[in-house]
Amino acid sequence: MAVCIAVIAKENYPLYIRSVPTQGELKFHYTVHTSLDVVEEKISGVGKALADQRELYLGLLYPTEDYKVYGYMTNSKVKFVIVVDSSNTSLRDNEIRSMFRKLHNSFTDVMCNPFYNPGDPIQSKAFDSIVSTMMVQAF
Repeated sequence: MAVCIAVIAKENYPLYIRSVPTQGELKFHYTVHTSLDVVEEKISGVGKALADQRELYLGLLYPTEDYKVYGYMTNSKVKFVIVVDSSNTSLRDNEIRSMFRKLHNSFTDVMCNPFYNPGDPIQSKAFDSIVSTMMVQAF
């Protein structure tokens, strides 16, 4: 399903970025970092209702010719970005939401690890395997 999955810290530096075609990794780094501007726009939207502020799923951030970029932000301002191939038209919004839920649950497990220092890059094998399964489902 996903081509690239990224976890971005509150201060907008990457905690984890993984992409499937490794030859285009730099392009995905650029795509993820440009999506952070759209995330900031969506968060700082003036006149939001109280129910909208509790919504963690940010939806489609922006589409490009080849990819669609989706966003999610935790209560602690950690951002998740998933880049999906545009040719995958069968992917629905609720499937993207479930991918973010799995990613958030796995991220919570990483944060609960007493040996993990918050702010360090994520090097958990369990987290990596969850991300791998979310990426393999597309291929």
